[in-house]
Amino acid sequence: MAQRILEPGQIESLARASIPRVRLPDRDTVFSRRAARIRKLGLNATTGDYLQLLAVLVDAQHAALARLAAPMPTAAQIETSISHGMPPIHASTQARPQQWRETLERLCAALAAQAGFPAAVSENIARLRRASSAWIEEQAAAILEAQNEAVDAAVAPVIMAALQVHWAALASQFSADEVRPLDVPGLCPLCGTLPVASVVCAHPPYQGYRYLHCALCATEWHMVRVQCSACGASGKDIGYHTLKSKSPDRSPSTEGADAVRAESCEQCRGYRKIMYQEHDTGVEPVADDIASLALDLLLGEHGYHRASGNPLLWMPSVTAAP
Repeated sequence: MAQRILEPGQIESLARASIPRVRLPDRDTVFSRRAARIRKLGLNATTGDYLQLLAVLVDAQHAALARLAAPMPTAAQIETSISHGMPPIHASTQARPQQWRETLERLCAALAAQAGFPAAVSENIARLRRASSAWIEEQAAAILEAQNEAVDAAVAPVIMAALQVHWAALASQFSADEVRPLDVPGLCPLCGTLPVASVVCAHPPYQGYRYLHCALCATEWHMVRVQCSACGASGKDIGYHTLKSKSPDRSPSTEGADAVRAESCEQCRGYRKIMYQEHDTGVEPVADDIASLALDLLLGEHGYHRASGNPLLWMPSVTAAP
């Protein structure tokens, strides 16, 4: 099926109401769909063992979200945030109720109950369960504020997974018409977090449109195609990479392209993955990003850097739990 690609100028000429601007997470499927995709991708992946671990973790997220009633900010608090150009459930400033740590304990219990994982997994989960509430909150703040040097990489994915459950519960309580775009289009309009990747949809009313996918609350928001989601450069500065390509493709056409490509920018030398439902309706931003780490290695060899990380992976650090 050929897909019509709209250039930035064409998109801007459309009536604003003609493009659905926001896609909110469905709390009934956001994690169950991700877990199923991770399991499928893990069958033939070199990182299959880690993906199977993540599948158990994401299953636990689904179960935790089903029982969570996250308290929303008041209408006055939301309006104050919006009036100051801030997202209504900003990750760095939104108060975290104690229940998010209860969710963290449920995720830890699910992983601890699973047999067959390496001993290091059990050791890290036990260490996390022994850690003080103060240390856990410090880690949560470091993760949400991307203070990588302060993040304990061994347990960060589990802490982030608990935070995802809380923020997805919040985001799912909004309606799309309540969400206003930020002045910085590369940040989630609900929580202000960077996207993990983007998806080009294949089904109406979203067909042909590109949506950035929030790494924290799973909200998706529209951004024109052939444009860097990090610095805003467009046109000839944008290239597309696959494992089969020896040089970046400057054409935005997806004819014969892989379902997962890397969209790079010559201005900032950054990149993010972009996924095409036209070629695989099952693509899921977090899962497919992790399963395509070979593409990250290729982009690194070409001198590009990731514009943002994956929420279930973390760079090593030196911080240890007390």
